[in-house]
Amino acid sequence: MKRKLKHPVTAIVIVCSLMTFATGCWSSREIEELGLTFAIAIDKGKETNVEKELKEEGGSYPKKDNMTLTYQFVNEKVAGAGQSGGGGGGQGTQKAYQNISETGDSLQQIGSEVALRRDREVFSPHLKVVVMSEDVLRTYPMDKMLDQFVRDNEIRLSCLVLSAKGKARDALQLKESSEIPAFRLTGLAENEHKVSRILRPVTLAKLIGKLHSGSSFLLQNVVSANGAVKYSGATVINGKSKKMIGSLNEYETEGITWIAGEGKGGVVKAHDKKSGQIIAYDINDIKSKIKPIVKGTDISFHIDIESEGDLVENWKTNETLDTQFIERIETNIENEVKKIVGHVLKKIQKEYKADVAGFDESLRLEHPDLWKKVKKNWEDTFSKAAITYSVNVTITHYGTVKTQ
Repeated sequence: MKRKLKHPVTAIVIVCSLMTFATGCWSSREIEELGLTFAIAIDKGKETNVEKELKEEGGSYPKKDNMTLTYQFVNEKVAGAGQSGGGGGGQGTQKAYQNISETGDSLQQIGSEVALRRDREVFSPHLKVVVMSEDVLRTYPMDKMLDQFVRDNEIRLSCLVLSAKGKARDALQLKESSEIPAFRLTGLAENEHKVSRILRPVTLAKLIGKLHSGSSFLLQNVVSANGAVKYSGATVINGKSKKMIGSLNEYETEGITWIAGEGKGGVVKAHDKKSGQIIAYDINDIKSKIKPIVKGTDISFHIDIESEGDLVENWKTNETLDTQFIERIETNIENEVKKIVGHVLKKIQKEYKADVAGFDESLRLEHPDLWKKVKKNWEDTFSKAAITYSVNVTITHYGTVKTQ
């Protein structure tokens, strides 16, 4: 006996839906047909030799040469065939990436112009990093320069943003042919648990908040030479102008890490005053509390810094391991940290007048009414505020030997 469907119309709808899903994504594009963009470098405008030669042949459009964008694409031939190549075609000498530069005055139009030179469009959902040169950051406000990146929903807000000393496009070059520079640059940010001179990563999402807050902030800086890249120091961005006003070297960047209490690891090198030998302290933890002190209209701050770690290097090897020795070493490390903190405070307060360490946030949280009165001219108020600090270091291990 055959059963009749109670709801034949429903059954037809279900079957048709299943047939639609089974056909796959009819409008999808094969990944090898897309120009996967992993990095973009932004430099002051200067046409490349290729652009000049194309212009001489009539290949140009009305524009000003304000900025040069360098796009880093995956090399589809290498990615598809493997780095070893085959057939003696010399595949092994090819790099895993291709960089193409284009100059203009509109980021959107520059990207469109690249499509006239490549058989694959600029496809940026996998964009990992944007690198901007110091020249660009000193010239153009960041909120205007990166407006297109924020509006373009193709670009993910998790994209890392870096500054570069020298040409930004040089940071997109590596000697190694098998590695894509974009991944090297983002990978370096993951080493913050080993080095206290690396800042917390600034993504496009975080950058939007920083630019809208009106507060000054730091960007991790990268330097490059002969196909090698390195995180080195930071760029100071003014909260009002949104432009670069200066930079911090590696030593000063480490001071910001101690003030903000954002370090996940690293090493402090000092000299033991008694023995004159080098000692090295491996950081396990940093805690910092910025305490605003308000007396009438007078605002000052005290920074309370605490750290635990290991003594991992001591060139005076015949020292007796006792409480007196450990306390002496702790004092040496504390004095070194105080030097680092004092040095960078002088730089950001007196030279740049830029609060890039979070003093404004501590005042806003503890004294919101006062903050409303001073926030308009905060940088000037910050530059005149008295700041004291204390450092307490505890050595928990001497190599593999516990001291507590």
